[in-house]
Order: sequence, then structure tokens, then C-alpha cells
Amino acid sequence: MALKLIANYSKRLGLPGYSSHQFSVCVETEISSIDDVAGESSRLYQSLQQSVDDEIQHTGFVPEEGYGRTGKTNGSTNGHTANGHSNGHAANGDAWACSEKQQELILKLVDEHSLDKGQVDDTSREMFGVGVRELNKLQASGLIDRILDEHGGRKPTARPRSRTAPPRRQYANGGAR
Repeated sequence: MALKLIANYSKRLGLPGYSSHQFSVCVETEISSIDDVAGESSRLYQSLQQSVDDEIQHTGFVPEEGYGRTGKTNGSTNGHTANGHSNGHAANGDAWACSEKQQELILKLVDEHSLDKGQVDDTSREMFGVGVRELNKLQASGLIDRILDEHGGRKPTARPRSRTAPPRRQYANGGAR
């Protein structure tokens, strides 16, 4: 009676730019006796491992930093846009990479505090290495926090709570909480 032995070996490697590639080999063979399982398994494993290791060294295309992004994409979309638009903004020179609400808030803060747009752009470049229009959502949030910290606009912090314990409640059954 022939026995079927199936072996699979797979390897995944991380590559620059949050990329990776994987290679897998699967082999099916027949053995004549259960006593052959250990030896044949070892031989298959070594053979499959060697084959995968030899082939996975050829990485093929590896995207460079920023691959798929134009200067106008939303950082949270990984460079992908839908219908030529990024985050609802028209694909023109006036597009911002952050959300529309963040754009509106930044412009509102600049206007309310009579800030120089050039200085705000310089602050953005100092903090993140890109101008205000190129900030992704996380970076825009950081810039908004900085503007609020430096120029006000934060709501006053809540009053510290009293350090005394709340009164204990008495219940009809005599228990307290």
C-alpha cells in the first residue's frame, strides 16, 4: 500500500517601503512504508528549503520611498486615489493632503490669530519636512496642536475634582455603596 506524503515550505521577507514578498513550494510524493516518513520528510524539508531560499533572493521590483504618491495624495491612502481625487479634494494645485476639516481649521486659526501663512508653512516644514498643503492627517493634527498651544484657542481645563469621597448611599435593605 502506497502512502502519500505532502510537504510545503514557505518564506516571507519584509522589504523597504512596507513591502514584502513571499515564495512557497509544495510537493506531494508517495512512500512505500510508514518507516520511510522520517527520512523522506527530512529530505523533502531540506530540498524545499533550499529551493525557496535560492528563489526568494531574486526580489524583483521593490518600490522606492514614496512610490505611488504624487504630491497631492492623502498620506492615509497609501498613495491610492479614487477617480483621480484624493480625499475629496480636486486634483489641482490647491489640493491639501489632510482632511477638509483639518484644512478648514488650520485656515480658521491662521485667520483668527492673524498668523502669517509663511510662518505657519515654515513651522510645518520645521516639524515635518513638508509644507502645510502636503501634511497628512496625523501631521496636520500635530500642526493644529502646536498652533493652539502657541496661540491659544484651547478650552480651559476642567476644574480638578474634589478629593473628598462621595457620600455613601444607604439602601432600604441596609446595604451601603
